[in-house]
Amino acid sequence: MNPIFFGILELVKGQVGNIIPLEDFDTSIILEKFNEFQNFVGTLSQEGPIASAHVLLLAAGVVIFSGVVGEAFFKKTGIPDVAFLMILGVIIGPILGIIQPEAVYQIVPYFAALALIIIMFDGGLNLDLKQIVKTAHFSFTLAILGFILSVTITTLAVHYVLDWLWLESILLGSIVGGSSSAIVFGLVRNIKISEETKNMLSFESALTDILSTIIAFILFEAILVGQFDLQVLQETLGRAIVVGLILGFGVGIPWMYVSTKLGNTQHAYMLTLGILFVLFFLANSFGESGALTALVFGLMLGNRNNLAKILKFKLPRVELDDPTHNQLTFLVRSFFFVFVGLMASIGRFEYAILGVGITIAIYFGRLIVSKITLTKRFSLLDRKVTYSMIPRGLAAAVLATIPVTLGLPNAEVYPQIVFFIILASVIITTIGLGRSKKIPPPEPKEGGFIQKPSEDTKE
Repeated sequence: MNPIFFGILELVKGQVGNIIPLEDFDTSIILEKFNEFQNFVGTLSQEGPIASAHVLLLAAGVVIFSGVVGEAFFKKTGIPDVAFLMILGVIIGPILGIIQPEAVYQIVPYFAALALIIIMFDGGLNLDLKQIVKTAHFSFTLAILGFILSVTITTLAVHYVLDWLWLESILLGSIVGGSSSAIVFGLVRNIKISEETKNMLSFESALTDILSTIIAFILFEAILVGQFDLQVLQETLGRAIVVGLILGFGVGIPWMYVSTKLGNTQHAYMLTLGILFVLFFLANSFGESGALTALVFGLMLGNRNNLAKILKFKLPRVELDDPTHNQLTFLVRSFFFVFVGLMASIGRFEYAILGVGITIAIYFGRLIVSKITLTKRFSLLDRKVTYSMIPRGLAAAVLATIPVTLGLPNAEVYPQIVFFIILASVIITTIGLGRSKKIPPPEPKEGGFIQKPSEDTKE
């Protein structure tokens, strides 16, 4: 019997039992029927870690349908679709066994790279350079303080609860140190907060994704060689930032000009995507994860109208809201969060408790950092949304699988703890955003997020 299904069943039984008597409730009948269903699914699958082609296509259809329904549900209720997609991944993976964990780990490097560059590129396209400049100091402060506090909380919890070495504990802390740009980029578009706050939160999440990726890879190498060098950290971090900015700006600005000559030609977007893939290869070759490069490249193209005025060249009318890009981003995003659920596994119950406990502590840390960073010029709604924006996702899920491929100590534990941190953080964010919806958006003053202090904004 799958331990995840058994745990869910017992949890449901316990909760329902508080409401109605369950003396006649026979768990064994449900378990028997579930085993029969698993056997039926097994007959559909080929021998091996992956199901047969027609079953995989069925699963893909269900994922796409769920993504569309989840997105519509989110726009209607404000409840993110991320949790539903992750639970769907748990159902078709660990519970039903349509796709086995070993198959998931085999495709992690490929799918993770695609998801990373598409989502970061999409984030750059939707960032307003003017608003980033206006709120950059808030973004950097939230990113740096929040990252350090999250790493500290996770490191202490893992070191003292699981008795891990300090270096391993810091690694896990770095993996879950920042909010997920893949989730934040999608959330802020559908919340009635100011444009400045949307850009601030988006830029902050992009920064923490980049920090998590760079620092985690440095720690992977440190654990393998058995020592940590602070100078290496500084050099690697500096090199990654320089490479990302040079490639992003160096290719983004010329391509921005070239793309204006292409106008709305049939394959203009696909050509841009090809350039993006080449940039990702170059970034990795020079020691950068590709995240910053994709973000800056997207930022150049997304703000080309304003940049064209500065660079003194004329732009034809070009459709930025490319339907192909929107559909591709939706597809990659939907499959990614199902992919996170596929990696779920339950080894020991204490990992779930530890993951949830760490997430709750991170949330309270976020409250402290946000109240220190944000001034009273931010509206009450903007501040409340910022308080709860702690979702972990893409970077954490991808990085959690790498210890397995490297053969690091406790490698199999990383995905288990990280899964519960991701799920708990998404739930907390969902609850926080739901409560924020009750706060009416303020009348815009001086650009939207700045207003005169009033009684409802004093806390």
